[in-house]
Amino acid sequence: MQSKEIRLPYIEFSPSEIMDAGITSLVEKALASADLAYAPFSGFHVGVAIELIDGQIFTSNNQENKAYPSGLCAERVGLFFVQANYPDIPIKRMVLVAKQNDRQTDEPVYPCGACRQVMVESAERQEIPFEVWMAGKNRMVKVDTPDYLLPLKFLL
Repeated sequence: MQSKEIRLPYIEFSPSEIMDAGITSLVEKALASADLAYAPFSGFHVGVAIELIDGQIFTSNNQENKAYPSGLCAERVGLFFVQANYPDIPIKRMVLVAKQNDRQTDEPVYPCGACRQVMVESAERQEIPFEVWMAGKNRMVKVDTPDYLLPLKFLL
């Protein structure tokens, strides 16, 4: 028997500590995308901004459906779109935000397990990791690779 440990390296920021105008812009784009989410059942609007390595930026949001669980999270909507249309251009970073009652959540929200698996496989497909930023109004969290969000990922 071996005893092992999983560590989760991440960086925590207050929004005022962000010096990268690109991240600030991605947060704003993700917030605007969250406004377009179709979330009549949960009232929880999630927005994502994905920046490709060539500078292109795409946004997505969650899409609910009466035939639950037929809806899809904002993270997967964005990743599947990018991979279907730009499979040869790697993702540089991804920002996700959430709104409830028309205001950004105070704390960051984190991807569900299914989204984490898709994020990990997306990084594997492009053979380089990408940053994941989770932004709340009062605090932001950044990981350098989706692997940190799902250390015991599904393998074939």
